Amino acid sequence: MLLAPTLAAHGAAIPAIGFGTSGLGYVRAEHIATALKAGYRHIDTARKYGTEPAVGEGIRTSGIPRGEIFVCTKVSHENLHAGDFARSVDDSLSALGLDYVDLLLVHWPEKNTPLAETIGALAKAKRQGLTRHIGVANFNIAMLDEAIRLCPEPLVTLQVECHPYLDQSKVIAACRERGVVLTAYCPLARGRLQGDPVLADIGRLYGKTCAQVALRWLMQQNIIAAIPRSSNAGRIAENINVFDFELDEDDMRRISALRRADGRTANPLGRAPAWDV
Repeated sequence: MLLAPTLAAHGAAIPAIGFGTSGLGYVRAEHIATALKAGYRHIDTARKYGTEPAVGEGIRTSGIPRGEIFVCTKVSHENLHAGDFARSVDDSLSALGLDYVDLLLVHWPEKNTPLAETIGALAKAKRQGLTRHIGVANFNIAMLDEAIRLCPEPLVTLQVECHPYLDQSKVIAACRERGVVLTAYCPLARGRLQGDPVLADIGRLYGKTCAQVALRWLMQQNIIAAIPRSSNAGRIAENINVFDFELDEDDMRRISALRRADGRTANPLGRAPAWDV
């Protein structure tokens, strides 16, 4: 069984591949246990997903010690005022059946809630020991800078959509400059990468699938991938099997050239910030 390497930021050691659980209750405990037994040690959930109970149960039935598992959850945009934020964290821990999470994120920014209030609540959760590390998701670079300025505790990651069809080069560079690890969600563009001719051609060289090539492209940029949830045990194992080959410079360039103007798949009206392009 192969375990993913970890990426470091401000004391956090984050496994480079996470098992994603978005799907509004679709994920079951057996999927989590299967992923953990396949070598995943990073589980990505959120209050909004409705999957925290399954994550907690899957951890308990997997037989993997809690201290070996990196659990991330998120506070939704409806709960960013301080009191609501604290209740959301308590509800997440109760649903997970855990005393703490390893990473707590603000899920989406919310323009009507002062960022200082939200970031203060995020930092407080860390100081209270409810989470070991903190970060933000779906922030643009200006918002990330403001969050870093406001936060008395270090932010370890920015989670955003990132895959070969979406040009996130500015955001990737900004994270590197600030010592923040980028975590990619929708790393397979919600299935749109499947069968891509360039990825398939590169995959044939290494005996890998389009998905494995796309994930390896992220790994070689020191980007964490929160992969799509799957109920297929073979696919779960396949998606973590990306550490036994290396793309060359030409491969990396060809994959990066796949970026397209309509690449973004997550762009909720009225909630999404002005993205960096």
